[in-house]
Amino acid sequence: MNPSQQHLFKLCPKRLFFFFTPFLFFFLYYILTTIKTITFSSQVPHHPPQIQVPSISHYSSLPETSENRSPPPPSSSSSSSSSSSPSYFPLCPKNFTNYLPCHDPSTARQYSIQRHYRRERHCPDIAQEKFRCLVPKPTGFKTPFPWPESRKYAWFKNVPFKRLAELKKTQNWIRLEGDRFVFPGGGTSFPGGVKDYVDVILSVLPLASGSIRTVLDIGCGVASFGAFLLNYNILTMSIAPRDIHEAQVQFALERGLPAMLGVLSTYKLPYPSRSFDMVHCSRCLVNWTAYDGLYLMEVDRVLRPDGYWVLSGPPVASRVKSKNQKRDSKELQNQMEQLNGVFRRLCWEKIAESYPVVIWRKPSNHLQCRQRLQALKFPGFCSSSDLESAWYKEMEPCITPLPDVNDTHKIVLRNWPERLNNVPRRIKTGLIKGTTIASFKSNNNMWQRRVLYYDTKLKFLSNGKYRNIIDMNAGLGGFAAALNKYTMWVMNVVPFDLKPNTLGVVYDRGLIGTYMNWCEAFSTYPRTYDLIHANGVFSLYLDKCDIVDILLEMQRILRPEGAVIIRDRLDVLIKVKAITSQMRWNGTVYPDDNSGFDHGTILIVDNSVK
Repeated sequence: MNPSQQHLFKLCPKRLFFFFTPFLFFFLYYILTTIKTITFSSQVPHHPPQIQVPSISHYSSLPETSENRSPPPPSSSSSSSSSSSPSYFPLCPKNFTNYLPCHDPSTARQYSIQRHYRRERHCPDIAQEKFRCLVPKPTGFKTPFPWPESRKYAWFKNVPFKRLAELKKTQNWIRLEGDRFVFPGGGTSFPGGVKDYVDVILSVLPLASGSIRTVLDIGCGVASFGAFLLNYNILTMSIAPRDIHEAQVQFALERGLPAMLGVLSTYKLPYPSRSFDMVHCSRCLVNWTAYDGLYLMEVDRVLRPDGYWVLSGPPVASRVKSKNQKRDSKELQNQMEQLNGVFRRLCWEKIAESYPVVIWRKPSNHLQCRQRLQALKFPGFCSSSDLESAWYKEMEPCITPLPDVNDTHKIVLRNWPERLNNVPRRIKTGLIKGTTIASFKSNNNMWQRRVLYYDTKLKFLSNGKYRNIIDMNAGLGGFAAALNKYTMWVMNVVPFDLKPNTLGVVYDRGLIGTYMNWCEAFSTYPRTYDLIHANGVFSLYLDKCDIVDILLEMQRILRPEGAVIIRDRLDVLIKVKAITSQMRWNGTVYPDDNSGFDHGTILIVDNSVK
């Protein structure tokens, strides 16, 4: 540097700094986005490990083949070469098509059958090396039927399993007609159609009033019950385990209905306390009186005050004639007496018994029966300080206490749709630390603006391409609330260890969701979501697990022509985009709401563009 240049630098260092900063920033951005391989920790391999085959899957009879594999990415030494060819993750073998990492029935066999524990989630150890390949779509896969056609039809090639249609052909669950499945709306307890069945419930409960919005359907089949309740603006979380009724949850999601794998076994259901307005079980083969009524105590936990429990099938079906009518009737009557005994201990009231259903109601508080419960000694009230926690928490033989408020002072939940934007009770009472009434309303407005901005890039609000949406870090549910007027539903996911715990707020708003640890696989089948929204997820998990595995899990559950919206810090998105390029995703980085990269950044992947 000559004397004149030194003099110039001394005179105006600030001007030179601001002059060169934008060039330096974009130069670094360009360099980083062209890096072929990024190592996030010393534990992450430079290329996917050798592919292994799941021990059992829907395609377990198929041998491992190499025709669907891409060559492994180059090693670290070759990644820095002058070659311009990108390195890709290979496709998994064909028998990964319906890969369920945490619900592999072969892996489950090593666990106890006691209380159906083997049907719980059993995920690969986080410390173990995971499969690093892309789950392929089945041969002949077609774009699913758009909503509302999907409620009635699904392509056979998308869910190529005949067993359920064969097992349930007399009950009208599902029929195979040519190249498509047809869902006539039947079920084990309503083979003639779900309408007549729901009409019985409608004669007792105000389904059309808006007071019943969120429903949990245990042992859902192909979710025909939840599909019909949509006629009343009721949103149903349908759950069932992966069992001999092959892929029932996958059928439900293929139809565009909310569903996830789940079972009443050992752990609490992954939902907060006091979440659902109604819980339903139609011949779901749960022994409700076993373990001193433990499973009914779990139903009581997730049911709101004044909520309804609807049960059909044994032991309710005591009037059904059979060859051994007297013996069966007596046995069923004994089971019904035991069931009523559990309900008395829970302080539930039977409000209707009209074949084929019996309906009970949970109390609004425990003021009237607290003394009687204390006299019974079992079960007592739960003493946990965190009654909302439910991720891998064992069920407890106790009653979740209700607030000690009488009927004249209780907080009444608004009817739907008013409850969507009404300030939730958990915020009004200060249970969500750091969230005020004003910040709740501000959050709503912010997500309305963001969703409109997303639509300028994806055109997703009214084109009919997107039906099943998952929000990986839902917060207060603002993203889902902004989508409410469109024909979409959102699975609102709240990381289990996030503070404050906001999933209860999501349910207070009349939305549905679940707890989750994104270091593990989600309880769903591959290709079940059209749009994945990830707000701050990767920043949240940078120090918890490898974000490569999170992205590969997103690929597993995303439909082949789906889209992904990732909102995060720019430095994080640069790392994410390098990985998504190796996954063959077509991603573009945008500034947030045209406010510039320094105020927030979005990565949008649109795989519908070919």
